[in-house]
Amino acid sequence: MSPMPSEQKGQGSASASPLAWIPAGVLAVGAVLCFHAAFREPRVAWLVVGCLACLIELRRLPTPRAAFYAGLGVGLGIYMPPMAFLGSVFGAAALVLWTILAAFHAGFVVLLHRIERIGGSCWALGLAPVVWCGLEYFRSEVWWLRFSWLSVGSIFVEGPQLWLRFLGVHGLGFVAASFAATGLMLFQPRLRRWGAVAGVGCLFLTAGILTADSSRRTSPKENHEGVRVAGIQLEAPRVPEVLVAPDALGQTDPEVEFVQLSEYTFDGDIPSAVRSWCHRHRKWLVAGGREALPDSGTASATRGPALGLRTSGESDRFLNTAFVVDPHGDVCFRQAKSRPIQFFRDGEPAPDQQLWISPWSSLGVAICYDASYRRVMNVLVRKGAEALLVPTMDLETWGRTEHELNARMVRIRALEYGLPVFRVASSGISLILDPEGNTLASAPFPGPGATLAASFPLRAGGGSVPWDALGAPACVGLTGCLACGLLIQPWIQRRRRFHLQPVPEPLIPTHS
Repeated sequence: MSPMPSEQKGQGSASASPLAWIPAGVLAVGAVLCFHAAFREPRVAWLVVGCLACLIELRRLPTPRAAFYAGLGVGLGIYMPPMAFLGSVFGAAALVLWTILAAFHAGFVVLLHRIERIGGSCWALGLAPVVWCGLEYFRSEVWWLRFSWLSVGSIFVEGPQLWLRFLGVHGLGFVAASFAATGLMLFQPRLRRWGAVAGVGCLFLTAGILTADSSRRTSPKENHEGVRVAGIQLEAPRVPEVLVAPDALGQTDPEVEFVQLSEYTFDGDIPSAVRSWCHRHRKWLVAGGREALPDSGTASATRGPALGLRTSGESDRFLNTAFVVDPHGDVCFRQAKSRPIQFFRDGEPAPDQQLWISPWSSLGVAICYDASYRRVMNVLVRKGAEALLVPTMDLETWGRTEHELNARMVRIRALEYGLPVFRVASSGISLILDPEGNTLASAPFPGPGATLAASFPLRAGGGSVPWDALGAPACVGLTGCLACGLLIQPWIQRRRRFHLQPVPEPLIPTHS
């Protein structure tokens, strides 16, 4: 049934003219190019606003199907080049993973298309930041295949620190989408008044962040005296190799107080020979291993290549654990991985998260991929962590790009929380970062046997969680409600038209 004339008039006056395929293709290519330019070159990070503006403009395509395919193409163009290493890990199945990630861009464009058709351009552009933040947070933190890399906010890792500290990575995505939508409003004569209001709001937000940053700088938190730390990159080492490397490090840097190794350094608990080494040299040690669960059966349940792909019917009855060995040779603390990697033989999720109350301060331990998730790291920060330790296993065969993307996440965490981070990866890139995200020491990729050492600063009083810890989940809820409303809207409209349709009068038979 066709819309009523009044509805057709309302929609036409509120919506911008539809896009043809050629300008839509130009916008899609422009979105991809702007994203990659901003991601690879910090000096033009602002181009990501242009990427979002092009993506938002694709809402004007004539049909929802066209909007979906255009958004899907942009998503594939963004994810496939930097995530090409998934092809070597998953083979042909990597195409499914790339498509799933790109579907969030497609869903964003489709939602804005429906809002444009029903409410007009003002509503579509006004809700674009909320929808973008909600979808990006849902993709990164909420659903089972959560994946937080290559978010819009992560582009600004080399930019002004105050934005990440105050807004967080998801809040930065919200602000970038707000600037993009504001710019598009200013280019439409009918919406310039609303664009001016939104622009004033963005200016007030910027001024508020600058004011908050200046007050933070005038009263900085006091730092504890640093502790000398060292890390060693070892991929799948044997016990003798583990013992030889710290001995060599101790000769070159005898002031080191504790040594950190990577995730999955050992295929079980800490061997007695390694614990004896700690007792003999009076050193602290942080190293990854596997902790068998009580009902895991025989030891064979935990054997196998570290981080290998899980086979069908295989059980993961163990915990991917970071062990802390004290100078007496005893395991004094252990923390399991909270978010095991999907599809991999990576153990079961940790039952809880606790801080290591070390002789120097309270330290939070996050294993590898845990550092990619704000919902995991927020727990440690709220409990009072004054520094973060991140043992990591990045296989050398995965390639440089994967190592750079994963290392990028710990720098973002340092900037967001204002906490120092000590990351040791099996094959690089290992980092010691201060609370401002500056690199104190690093070890490269590939770097078998490479070491790094520095005085590790500790932030007294711990860090702070950015505001998007509350704002981003709220955007998820609003986006979910909006999507549900758009799904049932056609059904409501059909029922309304049915009731508004005039009922024909019954025919009265005539008698001659």
